[in-house]
Amino acid sequence: MEKKKKSFSFMKNVLMLMFSEVIVKLLGLIYRLVITNAEGFGDAGLGYYSSGYQIYALLLTICSVGIPSVVSKFVSERLAVGDKYGAQRVFKIALKFFASLGLILSLALFFGADFIATNILNVPDVSYVLKVLSPAIVFVATSAIFRGYFNGQNNMKPSSIAYTVEQFFNCVLTITFVYALIGQDSYIMAAGANLSTTLSVIITFIYFSLYYRKHKIETDKSEAKNSIDYGKSSKEILKKILAFSIPVTIGSIISVVTFTIDTATVSNCIQIAYSETVESKEELEELAMEKSGILSKVDTLVNLPVAINLAFSTALVPAISQSIAQKDKKTASKRLTFSVFASIVIVVPCALGFISLAEPILQLIYPSASEGANILRIASVTMILVAINQTMNGGLYGLGKARTPAIALAVGATVKLILNMILISNPNINIYGASIGSLVCQIINFVICFTVLNNSIKLKLKLSNIIKPLLAGVIMGASVFGINMLLNNYINSSISTLISIACGALIYVIAILLLKALTKDDILMIPYGNKLYDVLVKMKIYKEERI
Repeated sequence: MEKKKKSFSFMKNVLMLMFSEVIVKLLGLIYRLVITNAEGFGDAGLGYYSSGYQIYALLLTICSVGIPSVVSKFVSERLAVGDKYGAQRVFKIALKFFASLGLILSLALFFGADFIATNILNVPDVSYVLKVLSPAIVFVATSAIFRGYFNGQNNMKPSSIAYTVEQFFNCVLTITFVYALIGQDSYIMAAGANLSTTLSVIITFIYFSLYYRKHKIETDKSEAKNSIDYGKSSKEILKKILAFSIPVTIGSIISVVTFTIDTATVSNCIQIAYSETVESKEELEELAMEKSGILSKVDTLVNLPVAINLAFSTALVPAISQSIAQKDKKTASKRLTFSVFASIVIVVPCALGFISLAEPILQLIYPSASEGANILRIASVTMILVAINQTMNGGLYGLGKARTPAIALAVGATVKLILNMILISNPNINIYGASIGSLVCQIINFVICFTVLNNSIKLKLKLSNIIKPLLAGVIMGASVFGINMLLNNYINSSISTLISIACGALIYVIAILLLKALTKDDILMIPYGNKLYDVLVKMKIYKEERI
C-alpha cells in the first residue's frame, strides 16, 4: 500500500509538471507565432530576439538552471530522515549565495552588453536585447532556490503555478510591446519583446516570496542537535552544496552552450559562407539573423515535447534521492525505468509527426515565415535523444552522479562546435550544419550517460519497450502523411493540417494499446491506473486480471 502511495505521489507530481509545461510551451508558441508574423519582425526580429536571449540564458544557467535540482536533492535527503532543521538551513544558505551571484551577473550583463554584441556575436544591435534582459537574472536566481526548496518537499504545485503565471504575463506583454513598436527597427522590437521576460520573472519572484511566508518549514533551534549537519558551519554546508552544484551547473551551462554555439557560429559562419555573394556587411548581418530565426522557430516547436518530458527529470531528482536515502534501490530503479520508457512513448509520436508534416506545420504556425522544414526533420530525431538524456540526467543527479552529464555534454558540445564551424561555413550546407552538429552531440551524450547509469542502477528496459512505441509512431506518421495529402484536395491546408494532427494523436493511442506497449505495471503507475486498467480489460484490449 505504501509503495502504491509513493508511485501515485510521484506520478501526480509528474502530471502536475507536465500540465504546467504544456500550458507554458503553448503560450510560448502563441506569442512567438504572433510576433514572428508581426509587420517588420519576421525571421530577422526572431534572430535578434533569440541571439540576445541565448547569451542571457548562458549567464542565467550559472546561477539558476541546475540549482533547483541541487536544492531539491539536499532538502529531500534531509526530510527523508526527518531533519526539518537541516532542510531549512540548506535553503537559507543557498538563497543568500545564489541571490548574490545572480546580482553580480545581472550587473555584468548590463555593463558588458555592448562588448558581447560587438565582439562575440558580431551584431552590435543585439546589445539592446541584452540590456533589457540583464535585471531578470537576479530574480530568476532567487526563484530557482524557491523551486528547489518546494520540489524537495515533493510539492510541485508552487513551481507549476509560478511557471504558468510567468509565461502568461510573458505572452501578453511580449505581444503588447512588439505591436506597440511596429514601425521601429526589428532589433528594437526584439528588445521590447525581451523586456516582457524581465517583468514576468519579477512577478514570479513576488509569488514565490508570498507562498513561502505561508508554507515554509517550521523549525525550532532545539532541533539543531538532531540535524545531520549539527556542528557544521555555514561555509562547510555551502561547500557541500557547491561540490554538487558545480558539476550540475557545468552540465547545465554546456547544455545552454550548445544553443549558444549555434548563436555565435551561425552569425559568424553564415557571414563567411555568403561573403563572396553578398557584399554589404548590413545584408550579411540580416541574412545571419534570418538563418538564426529559422533555427529559433524549429527550437520552439521541438521544445514543446521536450518540456513536457522535463517533468520526469524534475520529479525524479527528489524521488530517487529520497529512495536512496532510505536505501530503497528497487523503487528508485522502477521509477527510473518507467520514466525512460515514458519519455520514449511521449516524444516518438511528436518526432514522427513533425517529420511527416514538417511543411504544413510550419505553414500553419508561421504563414509569413515558413522556411525550415528539413531542419525541423533533423531536429525531430535529435529531440528523441534530448528527451531520453534529460530523464537519465534526472536519475544521475538523484544518484549523486552529477559529473557524468557534465562530462557527456562537454564532449558532445566540443564535437558540435567543430562540426558547426566546418559545416555552416560551407554555403552548400550552411544552416543545416547546426542541426547535424546538435544530433551528433546528443548521440555522444546518450552513449556516455546510458553506460554510467546502467552500471549504477540497472534499467529494466526490454527491446519491446523501444520497438513498440517506434512501430506505433511509424504507423501514425505514415497515416497522417496520407490523410493530409488526401484532405488537401478538398479543404483548406490549415484545416487539413489540424485534422491530420488530431487523427495522428488518436491513431497513436490506438496503436500503443493494440500493440500492448504499456504493461499492466506501467498502467498501474499512472494515477487512477486501476480504473483505466479495468476499462481496458472490459474493452478486451487487455486480458490480464488486476490483482
